[in-house]
Amino acid sequence: MEELIAKRYATALSSASKDINAVSNVLNVLTEAISNDEVMTAMTSPIVSAEKKTEMILAALGDEADAELTNFIKILGENKRLDLIPAIAKVLNAELQKASNKYEGVVKSGKKLGKEELAKLEETLATYTGSKIKLKQEKSDLDGLRVSVDDLGIEVNFSKQRVKEQLIDFIKKSL
Repeated sequence: MEELIAKRYATALSSASKDINAVSNVLNVLTEAISNDEVMTAMTSPIVSAEKKTEMILAALGDEADAELTNFIKILGENKRLDLIPAIAKVLNAELQKASNKYEGVVKSGKKLGKEELAKLEETLATYTGSKIKLKQEKSDLDGLRVSVDDLGIEVNFSKQRVKEQLIDFIKKSL
């Protein structure tokens, strides 16, 4: 439900704004600020009025903020939807990635991949999807490799244990 509402606000903001990249960057910074525990407590507190919450966000933007963005934040405050800022930022980021055909993904593995291996994996995914994909590596306890690009709906797993099990099943079936 939250994502549907966020999409409507993101669509309205992208149609009203001249520089959607700058607006998206500002919303990403606001998302990080809102994720702070103290700020989140104030934003969800029923004791703090909607006007005070709006003033907090506008103060974080500063005096030189874009007029459309300032009005947008005021509208969110009036409708008690300031908690949607992270979801709106996520929707805008997805739209920008789709427009530029550049996506970000995550590689999880037990050992660190070299730059050449990572580049080759990015190149293979680019060939498969027709999009430019930038992969970021995260270390995990996985005995294999997992690649995921959420915005494209791609998830690939290579597990040594799974290959071993499939090989044993194949041998059993062929006997």
